[in-house]
Amino acid sequence: MSETWRRFGSYDVLILDDGIFEAPLDVLIHADGEAARDEALARWGKPKVSIPVNCFALRGADGITLVDAGTGPSWGAAMGHAPAAMAKAGIVPEQVERVLITHLHGDHALGLFDGERARFPNAEIIVPEADFGFFGNETNRARTPPNRQGGFAVTAAVKTHYGDRIRPVAAGSVRPGIALIPLPGHTAGHGGYLIEGEQSLLLWGDALHLADLQASEPHIGLVYDFDAATALTSRRAILARAAREDWIVSGGHIEGFRRVIENGPGYELTPA
Repeated sequence: MSETWRRFGSYDVLILDDGIFEAPLDVLIHADGEAARDEALARWGKPKVSIPVNCFALRGADGITLVDAGTGPSWGAAMGHAPAAMAKAGIVPEQVERVLITHLHGDHALGLFDGERARFPNAEIIVPEADFGFFGNETNRARTPPNRQGGFAVTAAVKTHYGDRIRPVAAGSVRPGIALIPLPGHTAGHGGYLIEGEQSLLLWGDALHLADLQASEPHIGLVYDFDAATALTSRRAILARAAREDWIVSGGHIEGFRRVIENGPGYELTPA
């Protein structure tokens, strides 16, 4: 994992390594059914899902901004390392002016909490309004499968600990030089943040979880996607747009900074 700040637009950006998430292959699905899934996994040739968990620090004229916050201690010893990575970079929690949340899943938002208190006592929490609206409304729980309901508890905790410091935002500019791009499907209001500059950087949250497999086979999804068909549409569209715009990309489960290159019927993520 990179320990070097890189300049994009008016921000220096640092990847914060929160740990490694592992799961069996049965968390993977394919839009064309089980046979297509099995063929894709045979070509992939890996015995399990093993992916990095990242968040990001942005350093600019407006202070320290985070994009996502990692898991905190909630998901075991293999994760929750982002606070140590921040400390190593010389960032203390009180310095964080704002946290831009891509979506309200635990591995992106539970790091907002330190036990029963807010980890970032001075931070504004910026979150896509569609995600906050969905998970903040308990009537939506009944139409959400049990294994995808974690966002409701996360959102309730964000409300408890951050209160009037929460700012739900619509698509478009959310800070000078930073825009929210909606990427629905993984959650109702999932989005990515584009850091605009001569060389732009898109931090796309969970548009892809598996850089090699899903770039070449966008039809592969994960059981954690709230709406698999919409997630596929978002994934294909953002891969095409990132390739066309020559954006650098990274995300919650992408190692390092990458470029998106067309490769036959799919794409390849090459180190940037």
